[in-house]
Amino acid sequence: MNLVSDIEKIASEPWLSFQLGGQHYAVLLNKVSEVIRDQLPTPVPGAAADLLGICHLRGHIVPVMDGRRRLGLERASAPDPASVRIVVFAHDTHRVGLRVDAVGDLLQPKAAAIEPPPARPARMDDPVQAVMGWQGGFVALLDVARVCRLHRELKDVA
Repeated sequence: MNLVSDIEKIASEPWLSFQLGGQHYAVLLNKVSEVIRDQLPTPVPGAAADLLGICHLRGHIVPVMDGRRRLGLERASAPDPASVRIVVFAHDTHRVGLRVDAVGDLLQPKAAAIEPPPARPARMDDPVQAVMGWQGGFVALLDVARVCRLHRELKDVA
């Protein structure tokens, strides 16, 4: 990966921000299919711990992941249950939902504000691709394919 070209690509498109556990995250807007109200997914026996279940959405079966569990955050209820949403990502032909505490603003990152993520123990499926200073804190910019664990599957297709 070339960090300079990645930063230029990141800064060239708008991002949708959301909150989980008091932290701010964002994904490329062009990877968001829609944002829907929270609903109770149908559990899937034997599924990964961060998979809440599946939902039927306009003729499609959509797996719904718990954003807090997926990103290794403390399991707690959202500060405002009425603000909880499911952000449905579209990656190639895949649709995957991520339950978040609240949806935030559209961001247009500036290249100068984007930095590589801080060093931490390596994880093969770490979805944080960069961080950006914002409102006195930071926003973690996520790779949708890694959040949804589609990156391994897509390598096998190529």
